[in-house]
Parts: sequence; structure tokens; C-alpha cells
Amino acid sequence: MDGFKDKITGEKDKLKGDAKEKYGELTEDKQKKAEGKIDKAKGEAKKKYGEAKDKVNEEINKFKNNENNETK
Repeated sequence: MDGFKDKITGEKDKLKGDAKEKYGELTEDKQKKAEGKIDKAKGEAKKKYGEAKDKVNEEINKFKNNENNETK
């Protein structure tokens, strides 16, 4: 799976962002809270990118399999 790494990295970034955001809330640190929200958004984007890569690769493989079946 080509997008697997992106999905895992995205989840890691989301968790990191969640922790930063919670820390910012507890300490009333607006900067950390904002950084956490940004990290979570980046993580979600990476995860979606990984999912899209997997979907594209899946469709390419279907197409290749169709081409191979038609030429036989």
C-alpha cells in the first residue's frame, strides 16, 4: 500500500496536535493550542492524501488487470 505511510504519519500528527491543543488549554497557552489545531489539520490532510493515493493505485491496478484479461 503506497498511501499507508501517509495515513500513519497523518494519524501521528493528529495525535500530536490533540496533545498540544489539550496542553494549551490546560496551561492557557494560546500559542500551543493554535499549534495543536494546525498539527491536527495537517495530520488530517496527510491521512486523506494517503487514502487518495491508495484509491488511485487501486483503480490503476483494476485497469491493468482489465487490460491483461482483454489481451488473453
